[in-house]
Amino acid sequence: QVRLVESGGGLVQPGGSLRLSCEASGNIFSTNIMGWYRQAPGKQRDLVALITQANSTKYEDSVKGRFTISKNNAKNTVYLQMGNLKPEDTAVYYCNVAALTTSLVPVNVWGQGTQVTVAS
Repeated sequence: QVRLVESGGGLVQPGGSLRLSCEASGNIFSTNIMGWYRQAPGKQRDLVALITQANSTKYEDSVKGRFTISKNNAKNTVYLQMGNLKPEDTAVYYCNVAALTTSLVPVNVWGQGTQVTVAS
């Protein structure tokens, strides 16, 4: 079983910064793709950023240059550094990990979500 625990959300003023963290634990053999998605009220859940095992990254256009995704392989943790935050970044942010368990079974796991609110 693979579990994700997210932290770092909160209320921040426009132009401010936040860092989200997501730690994966359990029967993990390898983490292949780690990513962050967000869902605003009444909208679908969309990709924000992802990072592959080879450290390739992909960003949604509206966050390019403002957000940075990174990971610590030793800690099975993925981070999302968010800067120059805008009200339209307000959403619940979800961590997602595609991994192999120690039984070499592929799994795709979601975190519980963390609220990010950007308001003055």
